Amino acid sequence: MGIRYQSIRGMHDLLPSETYYLSTIEETIKKILYNYAYSEIRFPIVEQTKLFKKAIGDQTDIINKEMYNFYDKKKKKISLRPEGTVSCIRACIQNNIFYNSKIQKLWYCGPMFRYERPQKGRFRQFYQLGVELFGLQNIISDYEIIMLTISIWKKLNLLKYLKLEINSIGCIQDRNNFSLDLKKFFKKNKYQLNTYEQKLLSMNPIRILDSKNKNTIQLLKSAPLLNNYLNLYSYNRFKQLCNLLKKSKIDYIINNQLVRGLDYYNDTVFEWKSDLLGAQNTICAGGRYDKLIEYLGGKKNPAIGFAFGMDRLLILKKLIHPFYYKNFFIDINIIFMDSIYSVFAVYISQKLRLIWPQLKINTHLETFKKKNFFSISKKTRSKFLLILYSNYLNSNQVLIKNIFNKTKKIVSINRIFQNPCIFFNKEYI
Repeated sequence: MGIRYQSIRGMHDLLPSETYYLSTIEETIKKILYNYAYSEIRFPIVEQTKLFKKAIGDQTDIINKEMYNFYDKKKKKISLRPEGTVSCIRACIQNNIFYNSKIQKLWYCGPMFRYERPQKGRFRQFYQLGVELFGLQNIISDYEIIMLTISIWKKLNLLKYLKLEINSIGCIQDRNNFSLDLKKFFKKNKYQLNTYEQKLLSMNPIRILDSKNKNTIQLLKSAPLLNNYLNLYSYNRFKQLCNLLKKSKIDYIINNQLVRGLDYYNDTVFEWKSDLLGAQNTICAGGRYDKLIEYLGGKKNPAIGFAFGMDRLLILKKLIHPFYYKNFFIDINIIFMDSIYSVFAVYISQKLRLIWPQLKINTHLETFKKKNFFSISKKTRSKFLLILYSNYLNSNQVLIKNIFNKTKKIVSINRIFQNPCIFFNKEYI
């Protein structure tokens, strides 16, 4: 017996029923993004390592612990992308996307890679759908981005299971001032920090705000708050955003510990969370990054964006709407009782696909006995069986079984193509 190979730890398979479910979620989101005038962009899975180091920050967990780094045959250091924003900006700068207009509305979808400890909702290869709005700095752009996420939650029937957390992290100077006082505070309480957090204390104390350590979470209740360090512009800007959300009757929580895990953010940051997901409960996150395009070599251009964790979104959707997960069906299943009719079965299925391109029409390419009719419909979740049986074909007829109401009809082959709805009950299809 040969070796039974397994997938690499943290990199999971998506089986057909899951991909069907995930595709319907993605299509729903894509339709809304199209409605909001966003266009798709695609970029490579691998980039130069120095691109991510420059953009994300040397003192982040992503750069220090989570990157998949390699040397190619020319000894150039490359990395699997850990997130999409940086690659999206690189692609826009390289291809002069901002040349005609600084305002660009783009989205992308695909796998990202981080070397983290795998657990439910957190994988080493994970899938994100990201949205980026370039060229606008006014508060209305922040507001519309959040309203866009709400439109998506409503369409997916998930809004009531999610909560919005927002914060303002101000500018770099605000965070530097805050960081100095935060470091002094943590040094006084160093004994309450774990080993990793004590390392962060010297490198990047703001990262400790993301801690899942119970002792640290309790300690943070008496720690300095970033919003007390905001400059007047950032303070007023955040106040305006809160007012806009209140006027629109959008529920939100101001989370003073919300800083996001990447160094390039400024001002508005937000996360959508669900209590149904356990420890890994963030399903969508984003914020402003007004300096990043210029920092990566482009012209000054403000921006805001967010990304969905598609793996967690799939888990949540399956928890709330399990019936939807079972809608992996075949509309019309064409089966034959004798192998001599196999080519004719393919012919019929091809003609029906031309009539109904939106349906899933299957030609079952093996012979079946009469007693297997309903077993095959159960296995494949078929709505209708179209059966090629010699007794009927001799009279140029076929047998159609309606699995829903357990009825059958014997009909002329020609009439199927002339008016198929008569026989397949359009309301079921």
